[in-house]
This record gives sequence, structure tokens and C-alpha cells, in this order.
Amino acid sequence: MVVRVAVAAPNALAARAGVDVAAGGGNTVDAAIAAAVTTMVTEPGMVSLSAGGYVTVSLPGEEPVTIDGGVEMPGRDRPQSWFAGGVHVVHSGYGGGVTMTVGHGSVATPGALAALALAHARSGQRDWSDLLGPAVAAARTGFPLGASARQYLEFVHESAFGWQPDSHAALHDPSGQLLGPDDLVRIPALVGSLEMLASHGVETFYRGRLAELITSDMDANGGLLGTRDLAEYQAVLRPALSSEHGRWQLATNPAPAIGGVTLTAMLALLSGRPKGDWTVQDVAQLVAVQEAVLSYRINHFEAAPDRVAAARALMQMVDRRDLAAMSSPSTAHVSVAGDDGVACAITVSAGYGSGVMTPGTGIWQNNCLGEPELNRSGLHSLPPGARLLSNMAPSVATRADGAVLAIGTPGADRISTALAQVLAGHMHGGRPLEQAIADPRAHVRVNADETHVDVEQDLVVGVLGMPVREFPAQSMYFGGVGAAWWEPDTGLHAAADPRRAGATRISPA
Repeated sequence: MVVRVAVAAPNALAARAGVDVAAGGGNTVDAAIAAAVTTMVTEPGMVSLSAGGYVTVSLPGEEPVTIDGGVEMPGRDRPQSWFAGGVHVVHSGYGGGVTMTVGHGSVATPGALAALALAHARSGQRDWSDLLGPAVAAARTGFPLGASARQYLEFVHESAFGWQPDSHAALHDPSGQLLGPDDLVRIPALVGSLEMLASHGVETFYRGRLAELITSDMDANGGLLGTRDLAEYQAVLRPALSSEHGRWQLATNPAPAIGGVTLTAMLALLSGRPKGDWTVQDVAQLVAVQEAVLSYRINHFEAAPDRVAAARALMQMVDRRDLAAMSSPSTAHVSVAGDDGVACAITVSAGYGSGVMTPGTGIWQNNCLGEPELNRSGLHSLPPGARLLSNMAPSVATRADGAVLAIGTPGADRISTALAQVLAGHMHGGRPLEQAIADPRAHVRVNADETHVDVEQDLVVGVLGMPVREFPAQSMYFGGVGAAWWEPDTGLHAAADPRRAGATRISPA
């Protein structure tokens, strides 16, 4: 039986990849992997093959699981003198101002490909090479620079992505200008890398020829990522973090990542709000919940030596509805739901991008060590092999009538706040999912010197007791939620966030 799927992805190439793989005999997980790999190839600046990532899957009759492919602190092969080196600082105007660290020393050990390979080994149906076919084709013919990627790159195409020759050449025309909307990104070396991944599997990335090229470049340029870091990396299978919300059972990314835990806490503390449309009182409660959870996360969770135990303590406070006790881009997401009752959500991130394109591979490397939200204790402060923090929260949900939902978003530390608002609007307030995604958003920004709330200008707010910073309506800063779902009565559906140039596609009947 051919499985029909609904796909929400960052661009049309990725959405079509998922539907085409299903039409060729793949299942829902196959479709999600194909869409995710195509996304990692065709969203330069936003994500790359050298990403971290998480896969949350719900299969009929089984407990939902999350495959942890989060990035790790590298440096197993390096002398202490290399730590804190190989980087430079970049200031960007993106999102009202971001300071980040780029260069070879900002590259963490990537895990997304390992996570996708484990998802395929557990639940896939088609050959691995078939799943990479759409990405190979896109790289071979060239692909357009999407609107979201271009919007981000306008801030950083020179400072972060223009200092290294291969990286600069891939994104700029012969006159040195950033590629326009009618230009195609062509990276010949990337085709060869994808063909190696298709024929030899991810083994070549972690222990084979691609690993040799990556580590050789790191050796020559002061990067901490070495041979042992890649060879010893393992994706980890974990039970998903589950909670009830109205008629839905939600499953999301568990600790030691922080995104799913934060999302679950916020939804619980919203206590069933909103009841319909968002009111001024609902928004005030939303802001209070965000401030409490995000403050607790920064002050307690992120610094905890045991983040699993810290997550357990946070959820105990959530059970008591204890707000007072708590108050002391760049990512890409794919959601796929199938009429086989399977939902698969994949979120991948390469940080803000290191600007390093490994010579001979066409692969941009991540800068997750230089992403400030994930390294509050400082650059290179973790021991080699430690998993970095992650805001990613790919989520799935099920209902007693058999309905399934896959949902997630990019957006750095706005991931959990965006998802909490969308899911609360839909699961608590009964708003159609498309409308819940389009509704205006707020995000509390907790800083050492000041806490303020970022709001889209069309959100009606009252007196919030903290400074308010306005953004345009439907600003890319607030994420790009993508959802795909199947209901027994109405079939397959998909919705993309108007804040980013997302795409949806549904298998023909």
C-alpha cells in the first residue's frame, strides 16, 4: 500500500522530496528524512549537513521516541592550548542585534546525519540512497536561494560567510554581490559529497573520506573537531517527554535538551488558556509564564551538572503551578504526517553558521560552539564529548480518535515560546491550526541587565510590567512553525508559517 503524506518544510524542493519518496514506496519516516536532508542542502546559512538535530516519531501502538542527534563539544584529539582559539567575533543586525563567534574553532561535533540514519534503521522502508536522491538532484542542477535564507544572509553574507574563499564563492556572483532571487546556488563539490553519503551511508561522514577531509581542514586551521570526535559520536534513542493537553497527548524532545522541557512547562502553566481568542489577560499570563520558565531555565537548568535531574525538578514545580519559585535562523524544521497514522517531526540546526566550507566537500560547518544562547558558560567551556544545550523541540501529538500531528519550528530560543503559543491556541482555545500559527506572538527576553518582552505589533497587550520591544507583524524573528496532521474524518493537512517562506505539499489522492 502506498502511504499518502502531508509535508510542511522550509521550501518547495524539500516538501516535494517528501511526497515523491512516499509515492515511490516510502513510508512517513522515509518522507520526513528525505525532506530533512533536502532542507539541509537547500537552505544555506540557515542549516547544513554539519548540523545537530532531533527526530521525534510516533508509530501506532508504540510509545513516542526522540532520537537525539544534538551537537557535542569536540576536542578529544586536541592539546589544551588549542581551546579558545580558531575563532573571531561577528556582530549582526539580525533579530535586533546578535553577537556570535565564527571560524574553525566554533564548529561542534555534528549529529543530525547520525540521528537520521538511526531513524531510518529503526523505521525506514526505502533504501537510504533513495532518500538522498532529491537532495543530490537539487545540488546537481542548482537551487534558488530561498527568501528566508536570503533575508538572514543579507545580514551576514560578508561577515560570517564571506571570509573563507569557498564559502564566499558559493553565495556571491562574480561581482561579489549576494546571489539574487533569480540566481541558482551551485556547489559542485557538494554533489560528490552527497553521492558518497548516498552510496556509503553516514559512515563516510563520521569515519570515512568525508571525515578525513573535514578533520584535515580542522587540523590546519585550529579547529577542535578531530578524528576521535567524529568517530565516537553516537545518536541516542530516548523516550519522548509526554503530556496531556485537552484531547491531545503531546510528545516532544526530552532532557538533556531544553526545548521540549521548556515547551511542556509553558503549556502546563498556561492552565488551559486561551479559551478562544487571545485576550489581554491571556497575553499577560503568557508573558508571566514565559518569564518564569525562561528565567528558571537560564538560572538553574542551563548551569546544572545533571540536566535530566534539573528537568525533573522543573516539572515538579510545574505540577504545583509554582511560578514564583521559577522566577529567581538558525534552525530548520520538517513535519510529516501519514495516513498510516505515523507522525515524524525533525528539527536541525547549524547555529548561525561558522562560515567554514570544508574544501573539497561543499559542506558548510556549524558554529554551535559560537551560538551565544547555547554557551552561556563561555566558549569551549564544556569537556569534550558533552552534549550542548539545545532549544530544538520537534513534537508529535496523538488523539484517541487516531488523529496524529507533527509540529515544530526554527527560531533559536524562540522555539519553545512560539510552539507554546501555537499549541495553546489550538489545543486549549480550539483555534484552527492554520489560524493558531498565524496569530501574533510574544517572546520574553531574559537578560542579565534587563528583562523585556518582544511582541509583534498586531498583538494586543495591556500593562505587562516590563519594557516592550515591537517587531513588525509576522516577523521572521518569531520562528516559522510548520505542521502536518492527519484526521480520520478529514484526511491529510499541512500548514506553514507566513513568517517564513515555508512550503506544504500533500500526496495526491
